[in-house]
Amino acid sequence: MFPNSILGRPPFTPNHQQHNNFFALSPTLYSHQQLIDAHFNFQNVDLSRAVSLQPLTYGNVSPIQTSTSPLFRGRKRLSDEKNLPLDGKRQRFHSPHQEPTIVNHIVPLSGERRYSMPPLFHTNYVPDIVRCVPPFREISILEPREITLPEAKDKLSQQILELFEACQQQASDLKKKELCRTQLQREIQLLFPQSRLFLVGSSLNGFGTRTSDGDLCLVVKEEPVNQKTEARHILTLVHKHFCTRLSGYIERPQLIRAKVPIVKFRDKVSCVDFDLNVNNIVGIRNTFLLRTYAYLENRVRPLVLVIKKWASHHEINDASRGTLSSYSLVLMVLHYLQTLPEPILPSIQKIYPESFSPTIQLHLVHQVPCDVPPYLSKNESNLGDLLLGFLKYYATEFDWNSQMISVREAKAIPRPDGIEWRNKYICVEEPFDGTNTARAVHEKQKFDMIKDQFLKSWHRLKNKKDLNSILPLRAAVLKR
Repeated sequence: MFPNSILGRPPFTPNHQQHNNFFALSPTLYSHQQLIDAHFNFQNVDLSRAVSLQPLTYGNVSPIQTSTSPLFRGRKRLSDEKNLPLDGKRQRFHSPHQEPTIVNHIVPLSGERRYSMPPLFHTNYVPDIVRCVPPFREISILEPREITLPEAKDKLSQQILELFEACQQQASDLKKKELCRTQLQREIQLLFPQSRLFLVGSSLNGFGTRTSDGDLCLVVKEEPVNQKTEARHILTLVHKHFCTRLSGYIERPQLIRAKVPIVKFRDKVSCVDFDLNVNNIVGIRNTFLLRTYAYLENRVRPLVLVIKKWASHHEINDASRGTLSSYSLVLMVLHYLQTLPEPILPSIQKIYPESFSPTIQLHLVHQVPCDVPPYLSKNESNLGDLLLGFLKYYATEFDWNSQMISVREAKAIPRPDGIEWRNKYICVEEPFDGTNTARAVHEKQKFDMIKDQFLKSWHRLKNKKDLNSILPLRAAVLKR
């Protein structure tokens, strides 16, 4: 259904892998001259000749037209400029003339069922040819395994399951994000023809909710790029392109010049907020690693969702404010499930080292999730007991001062002596590049607040066995 993600199909079977290079990225490196060429493309390319988009509609709304005339003529502003975002008004670039373009139609999905993979995996794959991407020959598709959600025989477990079913990301939510990704890839390839745009993060790793933002990774080469210079320059061109040609259906594009620069924007049709980065390759790899864990055991996704909701309610789930990122929280849950006396999860990086190698090529990473069979644990703990155990583990058992959380090793390991780990309050190892995913927790006050919340919530939940005692369910469901 979509060209550069695994949506719409499970991985290729081994006998087809050698015949298909659809996901392969061009080995060509973007030199300084090529970046200049991209800038030239942005200003001068005849877009009506460079790309031809089919006149389809987007959902049930009227077609949304892109800008078809220059923003400025000398010093005189056009009358309709007041409708453009502020960032768009400040640019002095001309939008090339072209016929109005319209984005794709959202196809309604069939009724929801409980699968180990989202229902999108049960639809037939339809090639969607993108400029500069070779055609994809349709092949036979393996059906993913089917796993029902765990049973809930107690009140607390039932509350967790009900919250999960009410708030989990739906196939239709994911399809909207993927539809936007497909359109944006077409546009960005006008600037960087050999680039690929990947949907990453919670939208694709199995732990998303109805309100999860979309994370996008623009890959221009498989080698690292300098985030302070090269990535910023690339995103500057992308941002200008969004402000001019795409102002009809993208609003509030902002270039954030952080350590890892991003372009933040909102898709007007799907009403989804997106963050777009350049060449954060590890984000693609860990998306599929987490996706494998998400569908390895049927208790993982409900437990992760309720813990993310709990952390958000208590304001300890926001890395921009010095607390834990959602990614760190997920790794903490996986680590806890790996370290139980009878583990519920293994280290799949140890069991399948070649499949999850940090050096595996990007066009192969999508194949892994369906290749890993379900993990059959002897641990029969219900969701309520697991939630209590998670809070207790980090409130009373884990040694924050000397230990590091390692999903790669499936255990707590001694902290390394490197500068990245020295004098840090929380250490959570990134499974691929070995960095500290919890480095945002750099204030003792925030660290103490996190520990205190674990302890208080454990005591309350242990005494009342009611999820409302630590997370008001009605408010959590309304937030989705």
